[in-house]
Amino acid sequence: MARTLVNAPVPLRHRPLDAVPAGHTTLRQRLALQPAGAVGIGVVTVEESLRGRLAQLARAGDGPTRIYAYGLLVEALLDFACFPILPYNQPAEGWFQQLRPIRIGTQDRKIAALALANQLILVTRNRRDFTRVPGLVLEDWSV
Repeated sequence: MARTLVNAPVPLRHRPLDAVPAGHTTLRQRLALQPAGAVGIGVVTVEESLRGRLAQLARAGDGPTRIYAYGLLVEALLDFACFPILPYNQPAEGWFQQLRPIRIGTQDRKIAALALANQLILVTRNRRDFTRVPGLVLEDWSV
């Protein structure tokens, strides 16, 4: 079971550290310290990523751009397959409803609700919004 929820699609593939982009040294180091299955991605993050990939594909106006966009879509799907994906369920919805008065985006509120419902640490660079959520434990692995 995941103990940490990553709020960004992090490419891992089958050889996790080789697939994380070279510029993300700190992230690579942190992932190397985590036991297998300890880092998961919430289905809300998957939704956001796939919406972006599908929008990019819809805008592709020529063959090379379309081929490239499909490649990115396949890459995202393969990346997600390397993580436990945490479902959005009734406990998460309950937290989501409790967090309604907090002024953050709807998707961020869903991500926070998912982390709270599963008592997970949320790994994110978006401290500005997520620090508004009481009880949410945050870590930034990019620094």
